[in-house]
This record gives sequence, C-alpha cells and structure tokens, in this order.
Amino acid sequence: MAELIGPRLYSCSNCRNHVSLHDDIISKAFHGRNGRAFLFSHAMNIVAGPKEDRHLLTGLHTVADVYCGDCREVLGWKYERAYEASQKYKEGKFILEKSKIAKENW
Repeated sequence: MAELIGPRLYSCSNCRNHVSLHDDIISKAFHGRNGRAFLFSHAMNIVAGPKEDRHLLTGLHTVADVYCGDCREVLGWKYERAYEASQKYKEGKFILEKSKIAKENW
C-alpha cells in the first residue's frame, strides 16, 4: 500500500512551522530584502506586525511585516494597500522570502 503524502507545503526554514501551501503561489518573480521571493495568495501560522508605508520597486505600498507564528522569524510581508492602480492585485497577498522558507512533502 502506498504511503499517503499530504499537500506540498512551505515551512519556516528556522523552525519548520508550516506557513503556506505550494498551491497558493501566485508568482515566483518577486524580490524581497534578501533576494528571490514568492507571492502567495494565503499564508498560515504567521503573525503580522504594524502597517507602514514603504517605497518598493513597484511604488508606494502599505505593508505589514509577517513573522513565523512559532519562532517569530521575519518571513516577508503582507501587502495591505497598493497606491498604483496596476499594483492593486497584490492587496491582501503575502511575500515570503525564498531564503526564509523550506519545502515540505516534495
């Protein structure tokens, strides 16, 4: 009998807390503070910090840093508001930095 494998996940690279599903990736073509980053439609087991306005590569956004819910490692940020019409699709989405997450169940 074959062993059942759960969904492909991403976890915090520091403590292995599950933070997102592979199926929730919207794009892998983003950049975070430390290199490549992925845009996710959802994240789980995370804590959001205070909202602040930041000038990013694509203009002014209101963002909140997101932290692992277990170890509090900074994983990326959540887009709360985009001021440019062409960037509105990011609102409510999450950036998780590739260097801060690890693959699970691959």
